[in-house]
Amino acid sequence: MSNRCLKLAFIGGGANSAVGYVHFSAAQLDNRFKVVAGAFSRDKKHNQLTAQQWGIADEHTYDDWQEMLQQEQSHIDAVVVLTPTPHHLEVLETLFKLNIPTICEKSLVCGSDEVQQLAKLYDTKKHFLAVTFNYSGYAMVRELKSLIQHNKLGVIQKIHLEMPQEGFKRPPAIAGKASPPQAWRLKDYAVPTICLDLGVHLHHLSSYLLDLEPEKTSALFATHSEYTNLVDDVQMLLKYPNNVTGSMWMSKTAIGHRNGLKVRVYGTEGSATWYQLNPDELELNYNDGRRETLDRAGQCQYASQFRYNRMKPGHPTGFVEAFANLYTDIHHALVSYLDKVPTTNEYVFGFEQARDGLALFEAATRSNESGSWENIT
Repeated sequence: MSNRCLKLAFIGGGANSAVGYVHFSAAQLDNRFKVVAGAFSRDKKHNQLTAQQWGIADEHTYDDWQEMLQQEQSHIDAVVVLTPTPHHLEVLETLFKLNIPTICEKSLVCGSDEVQQLAKLYDTKKHFLAVTFNYSGYAMVRELKSLIQHNKLGVIQKIHLEMPQEGFKRPPAIAGKASPPQAWRLKDYAVPTICLDLGVHLHHLSSYLLDLEPEKTSALFATHSEYTNLVDDVQMLLKYPNNVTGSMWMSKTAIGHRNGLKVRVYGTEGSATWYQLNPDELELNYNDGRRETLDRAGQCQYASQFRYNRMKPGHPTGFVEAFANLYTDIHHALVSYLDKVPTTNEYVFGFEQARDGLALFEAATRSNESGSWENIT
């Protein structure tokens, strides 16, 4: 695996962004990337402030992202897209036309119509695209994937995923300042914004762990917040191939949950539970009555790798480190792409999974309206 440091430019992700600093930190944590240029915000003050905080030279800081691409295209290895999701389509179309390798924050776009528009330009043989579904970067999620692959839980029968949050009832305070929802998150698009924000992560985790896509869904949407025209709670039942069933619950109005991401997988021989607020542990139960808590100091078949142990067990890994794991995988895939070496990477996902996730939530939207099961097409 090459260790050469690749150069990144950011579009969006400024000091007033929800995710910019996480990407900036995670991309550089393992010295695989260096952020060298950016058009971080439409707000000139925030744009300049971000550049100053991150040590980006004035001559590589731009108020206009298109000008940045024109000036920096030959000096960078990839662009990271961190603008609000409704702006992604315009940026991605431009990047694909210029054939600039792209790392894009989820959700890729707002719905299947935009996916189809993007598909006219996207060529899997020509373009590099990685979408940052970062929760599969956690070491113990990857350990769970390994357990499933090695049939430690038997034949998988069901999966339940949930991501309750309280932000529409109790906006989080970040560094002592209230952080109300961003304006673009207060409008629903082809699918509810909560699905673009939270749901695509749940879809990704189910697809990543099971290597299956759901075929049918039955969904119920609700509004429990002051934003009366906005869906803020989604419950979904799922039918997968091979008689596997599942469910998803996402909410912005679940008081008491800062981010209650939880995954439960059940098989014929046992079950596993992973909870993001306790990220270094997997709870395992077996049909002979055994109960086991597996952590990085235990008999891990996967999470014991050096790359997941920046610090010894007992010092919990966290969100930024999970993101950094994903960026290391993206680096490996991008180096192969730049060197024109054919490769596959089981941790880097792009156009196809983004498309499948949006199809799932459009089927859920139809189901909520029809009151019946809907096929996912």
